[in-house]
Formats: sequence, C-alpha cells, structure tokens
Amino acid sequence: MPSASADGPPASVLLPTVRWTDACDQVAAQLRADDELLVVCDDASDPVAARRDDETLPDGVRIVLAGEPEGCSGKANAIAVGMEAATHDRIVWTDDDFDHPPAWISTLLDDYEARGPTTEVPFFAGKDPLSTFLEPMNALGGSLSVRAGGIAWAGAVVFDRADLDEAAFRRDLRSAVSDDGTLSEHVDVTPVGRTRRVPAGGSLRATLERHVRFVKIIRFHDPRGMVGSAALAAVGAAAGVAFPLPTLVVATLLLTGVYAVLGVRRWTALLAYPAMLAAPLLLAYGLARRTFRWGGRRYRWRARDDVAVVDRGPPDDGQ
Repeated sequence: MPSASADGPPASVLLPTVRWTDACDQVAAQLRADDELLVVCDDASDPVAARRDDETLPDGVRIVLAGEPEGCSGKANAIAVGMEAATHDRIVWTDDDFDHPPAWISTLLDDYEARGPTTEVPFFAGKDPLSTFLEPMNALGGSLSVRAGGIAWAGAVVFDRADLDEAAFRRDLRSAVSDDGTLSEHVDVTPVGRTRRVPAGGSLRATLERHVRFVKIIRFHDPRGMVGSAALAAVGAAAGVAFPLPTLVVATLLLTGVYAVLGVRRWTALLAYPAMLAAPLLLAYGLARRTFRWGGRRYRWRARDDVAVVDRGPPDDGQ
C-alpha cells in the first residue's frame, strides 16, 4: 500500500548548517519530485555557501544565506529566513548532526496526514565524559519531556503554515534563542515513538555550553517547568545523601524504564544516581552563567525576548 505522502502536497525541508554534512546528502536523496531542501547558512564565508553555484548540487536543493542575526540566535534567524524563502506550505525542520534513514521524510509526512503537526524524539548520546555523565539528565529533560509533553524538537518536526499565525511566529523568532521552544508556543505537536540518537558534546567546553543553553531554554520558555525541575533536583539529591542505597536502586530502575520507553539501550542508565546528586549544582551553574556559546557565537540571554549576540568566531563543534 503506497504511503499517504506519495500523493500529498509538496514539502519544504529546512536544514540550518554551515557545512555540507552526511545529513544533507541523506535528506536530499529522499526528496520527492516537487519537494525542496533549503540548506540555510549564515553568509558567503560559510563552507557550505561555496556550493551555491555547484552544478553537482542535488535536484531540489537550494543554499540560502540568512545573514547575521540581530537580537536572536543564528539558528532562529536561519529558520525565520528559511520560512520566508520556502516555496511550499508543508514544512519540515531538521538538523545536520544525526542520521536520517531512508524514507525519513515520507514517514514524517505520513505522520502529518495521520495526526497533524508531529515531532520525533531526540536522545543525546555523549561524545565526552561529561556529556556521557549527563545522559540520564538529558533523557529526562530533553527526551522524555518531548515525548510526554508535546514539545517540538527542531531536528524532526513537520507542520503546515496553516497550523500557526506565521507572521507572529516569525516575529517571535526574531527575538528568540530556541527555534523549537518558540515553535512549541505556536503549534500543538504530537510526538511519535521514534527516537533519534544525536551525538552530543565532544569536549568539556562544548558540553558545558550546551548544558547552559538547555537550562536557559527551560528557564525562559517553561518557567514552571524550571521551578519543578529545581525542586525535583533538590529533593532527589537530598534523598540520595540521606538514603543512598534505596535512592540508587530507585533512580537506576527509573532511568532504565525511561530508556526502555525511549527505545534506547545504553549503559549510561547506571549513572542515574551520581547524576541525581550532581543535578542541583549543574542546574545552578546553568542558571548562574551570564553568557553561553553556540555555533561560534556568544549570547547573552537576559529575558524571554532579550537576546544579544556578544561576539562571533568560528563555528564550534558539538554545541
């Protein structure tokens, strides 16, 4: 039986990146005849921009220059420009840092036909000791929250322009750091039970910067969730100190169950107890930091709609 996407409306896939990665090839190979892939970078100095006039560029692929962000992150700026440049109403967002298996696009488009705006779920697999240590925390805050809370993940989300007030959405993007956090405020998405493993970190610095950014996204996009997370972290750490053995058993079993729900088999579920003890300190660190780096830029995020680009350097891997 053919998939619903075979005869569905054409789609525009937005993929922000400064380099042509395997993900670009994987997504380009899945485009249907009328689909398009917009590879969005900052400016002509980015390596991927050199492919704009490349005759070997796959059919349906365009390189779009977003320009320097003003009052928002480079990612949010890229998405805003990509939305403006996109030809079609059916929109797919994705990232350049994970594998896109064959039929990834068609499966996501079929999901939209079945249930409307849809998102897949990320699992951030550590590439360095600290990011590996943080896997249980990220499984709860970055994976289970997406699956259970209907939060959009920009790595794999599909929606239609008719699903939101696009003018208001693009206006909010222009003063945002988090593209998917902003999308979640404008579109009700349904998560599906597919988890994509996303490599994370690579160095202590990259992991710390990513952690700070994630903490601040929760702080500004979900203040109640931040209060709940802080309270849970404090209670969990206190229980871990007062009742170490029972807490170790409960925490390990809990995270093993979370990993099972996500369809992930990783030994890092065994790090649940020490991660629980460290959670309040790590949370406090993320809240206390005044700036963070992402994609080569340093940002100061002072309020929900108050974002300043402090400086820009070469893109940083793993952030």
